[in-house]
Amino acid sequence: MLRGAALRVTRPRVAVLTAVYDHPHADTDSILGVVRGDLGEVSHQAVYDVLRALTAAGLVRRIQPAGSVARYESRVGDNHHHVVCRSCGAIADADCAVGTAPCLAASEDHGFTIDEAEVIYWGQCPDCSAALGS
Repeated sequence: MLRGAALRVTRPRVAVLTAVYDHPHADTDSILGVVRGDLGEVSHQAVYDVLRALTAAGLVRRIQPAGSVARYESRVGDNHHHVVCRSCGAIADADCAVGTAPCLAASEDHGFTIDEAEVIYWGQCPDCSAALGS
């Protein structure tokens, strides 16, 4: 995948990419912990740099729901959306209900060529709903 995106294959890039694939919607600190468990000492900056390169190359997607830190996922290119728990912050993928990208049409595009729509559904995850007695 790295070579296909014209990126050099390095141990940090492989470790970060693997961490994102193994831990969907993980934040940078979580990814750093996984990478350090694999490689030993790796700086925050190195992980940030790799995430930036992987995102720019289209190998990972960066999402940031309101009030949350940035998260990363390996599911790219399909314009899917997310559902976020208001209580614990759990995030899950939600497929587009309408079809291909962009799966929503703006009522007024103001002359923009729209190529993506982002929808975030908010609510309670099953565990938090059960805890709240909903």
